[in-house]
Amino acid sequence: MAFRRFARNKLAVIGLTILVLMFLLCFIGPLFSPYTLMQTNIPGKNQAPNATHWLGTDKLGRDILLRMMLAGRISLTVGIVATAIAVAIGVTLGAVAGFYRKFADTLIMRIADIFLALPSLPILITLGAILSDLKVNPSQRIYFLMLIIGVLGWVSLARLVRSQILTLREQEFMQATEALGLRDNRKIFRHLMPNTIPIIIVSATLGVAGAIITESALSFLGLGVVPPTPSWGNMINAANNLVDFRKRPWIWIPPGFCILITVTAINLIGDGLRDALDPKMKTR
Repeated sequence: MAFRRFARNKLAVIGLTILVLMFLLCFIGPLFSPYTLMQTNIPGKNQAPNATHWLGTDKLGRDILLRMMLAGRISLTVGIVATAIAVAIGVTLGAVAGFYRKFADTLIMRIADIFLALPSLPILITLGAILSDLKVNPSQRIYFLMLIIGVLGWVSLARLVRSQILTLREQEFMQATEALGLRDNRKIFRHLMPNTIPIIIVSATLGVAGAIITESALSFLGLGVVPPTPSWGNMINAANNLVDFRKRPWIWIPPGFCILITVTAINLIGDGLRDALDPKMKTR
């Protein structure tokens, strides 16, 4: 039923199609490119799109299409892994708070309040600057970035899961588990958690879009993924002067368009999943 409702949502289907095509472009497309990531061609720098370089070249003569596809790998991976970390933390803490209540609930929710009170962007910028000062290797920096975004993004999901479990634990099927004498971990993971999957899926889907935007913003500021590793954010940062911005739009428009279309597609999918998985929609 949920699948049929999702399939009837044309915008959600369009979003899913766009996202699948983006994954194919980013993860399979580079295999067919005649160029390599670190291949430079100074005499051929800043070329406009042509038959040889479909999206032109940058200031080092590197093929922008290839870099855009490889950057998509990084941005999509950061978004997915960071969201997975946030989901793992948020679901676990939300379930514990909702099930045990009392001291556990108070402690976890006060920690959540502290995280909500913290300004996320300044913290991310500060941590990015620290990584830059420590001269962390660009390939390792990606893992720190995913961890930081994930750790700072668990609060909203934890509160949603907690509220859902507070409601579910009063249902008759949970009274039956009490009568059967089941252990707490079995009650949580076998009976309560499956009933929160719809809200987790929707929240995680929208969280991926937020993580991609966050990574792109940090990389644009030079505090996220740093060259030579490409990401959509630091590719846009390549047009950091008026000449490139006005006369060489092929440098920054393609990665910016990728961010726009990918985040829009993910949000359309999230809205479609919310409508499809909403119990109130089952009677329609």
